[in-house]
Amino acid sequence: MNDAPERRSSSDDTREHILAAAALVFGERGFAGGTTDAIAKTAGVSQAYVVRLFGSKQELFLAVIERAYARITDTFRDGIAHFDGTEDIVSRTDALGEAYVTLIKDRGILLSLMHAFTLGHDAHVGPVVRQRFLEIYRVVRDEAGVDADTATRFMASGMFINTLMALRMADVVDAEPDARELLTCVWGDSTEAVVALTANAPTAPESVRR
Repeated sequence: MNDAPERRSSSDDTREHILAAAALVFGERGFAGGTTDAIAKTAGVSQAYVVRLFGSKQELFLAVIERAYARITDTFRDGIAHFDGTEDIVSRTDALGEAYVTLIKDRGILLSLMHAFTLGHDAHVGPVVRQRFLEIYRVVRDEAGVDADTATRFMASGMFINTLMALRMADVVDAEPDARELLTCVWGDSTEAVVALTANAPTAPESVRR
């Protein structure tokens, strides 16, 4: 009886480990290119175990998307929890923006969402992505306490950050002055920290990225 919580914790840890690996693979290769075999290799488990745990590639992809959105909403809510009521709108969105930057260290989260956005037409993925996107909008608008225009601009900035991540723009800041200028306009004094986070972010193994 005393062992049950430990077993449950171990199972949860394994599930999270596989989801993190799947986010990397789907982030690198998309839904069509990502395979349960590549995900299993990245996670260091058998393909049969991945299928047994999640059922199908589509269900695994949906779990990855749900995890990504949960991370974003949790990150925003953690930032909002530190508001003391004296912040103006700019301070509130700046705080959320700083919180969002911390997610850059997990490339899988942001890049898997980029692929999910292209599947808005899909009968299974589309409804999930739309509802979760609207949930984030409501968190920014209602829980952070900003108006609709501000929330929309903030969401647009987040999408632009995702695009820069997908382009790996931080990789060329030393060779391309315009790339550095672009990133500095987005992140200001935090640019070097963001570049370092991007450089150190884990990626899928080379063997499964081909």
